[in-house]
Amino acid sequence: MAERVVRGLVVLALVLDAVVHLSLASQMQLAAPGGIGGGWLFRIQAVAALAAAAYLLLRSSRTAYLVAGAVALSAFVPVLLYTYVNVPALGPIPSMYDPFWTTPKAISAVAEGLGAVLAGIGVWLTSRPVRGARHG
Repeated sequence: MAERVVRGLVVLALVLDAVVHLSLASQMQLAAPGGIGGGWLFRIQAVAALAAAAYLLLRSSRTAYLVAGAVALSAFVPVLLYTYVNVPALGPIPSMYDPFWTTPKAISAVAEGLGAVLAGIGVWLTSRPVRGARHG
């Protein structure tokens, strides 16, 4: 039962992450309208989050939780980094420094952070031996 609750919450966190990234993608593209830009990075993140959520829904395995946690962290770390550090453009990746916390950004960051933590709990839950299971 606990694993199902955790799985549902991780899936919800990834879906929230995807919705926010898709809704902000066009605004993030304005900095580099003809290039890769933040918009494309946001769209890629949204697709990755939805794919990880679908994978976790279909298969509640340790691997699925690891994928979900990695995707959540791949959004959580950059949102904190680009909020508090003015990282310059890195090759085709534009500078996406944004020191302001908007409601969508805060929702996304909380969902990503909680999603990563809950995915870790899911890894733990799916790694435990099942009580009463026969071995041998």
